Amino acid sequence: MSSGDALFGGRDFAAVIFDMDGTLIDSTPAVNRSWTTWATEFGVTREQLDGNHGVPAAAIAAKVLPADRVAEAVARIAALELADVEGVVPLPGAVRAMAELAGVPHAIATSSTAPLAAARLAASELAPPDVLVTADDVERGKPAPDPFLLAARRLGVDPGDCLVVEDAPQGLVAARAAGCTTLAVITTTARDELSADAIVPDLGAVRWQPRDGGRVALAAVDQPE
Repeated sequence: MSSGDALFGGRDFAAVIFDMDGTLIDSTPAVNRSWTTWATEFGVTREQLDGNHGVPAAAIAAKVLPADRVAEAVARIAALELADVEGVVPLPGAVRAMAELAGVPHAIATSSTAPLAAARLAASELAPPDVLVTADDVERGKPAPDPFLLAARRLGVDPGDCLVVEDAPQGLVAARAAGCTTLAVITTTARDELSADAIVPDLGAVRWQPRDGGRVALAAVDQPE
């Protein structure tokens, strides 16, 4: 893929929906610290946590712990993560994406809770879009399609005319189930573990090209941020 090459065959989209952690912001060190502490406290192994990136904390706790410990565990990981936003920064291309998409419908759909999403966005100093869907807004989180379907509905567009940008396999599963086109970034997961319509290193490798009617297309760039 060369600089200036159109992605998705030059197709444009009515809206863009971004995942947050690992796509727009780098929260990996804080996430690892919090979940390592949590796993030690609740006797959960690393192997039990593998493959759950992008899945809401409540769903992870329900998967690896007895039912009578889930509420306590969810409260604890929420407290740990809210207390640790050190080192949370925008990922390459994220600031530019928000600027270039001004006037184009776009949203964030994250597996974080509303308080955690607000804390991490504030720590990163990344200005969020007007539409923010969190784990608190849906009964079923990723890999269910609900977060992306709700984001599309709030944007007033057809999910089939949306581009979803994700870093996590489970998030990509959710996006495909919602009927969205997918763009994967290789920021937290190896390329061969990602299944998407297009894959780029990070958002620094693309430029957003607004079109008439508030639509947007994408092109590759040689020099990421």
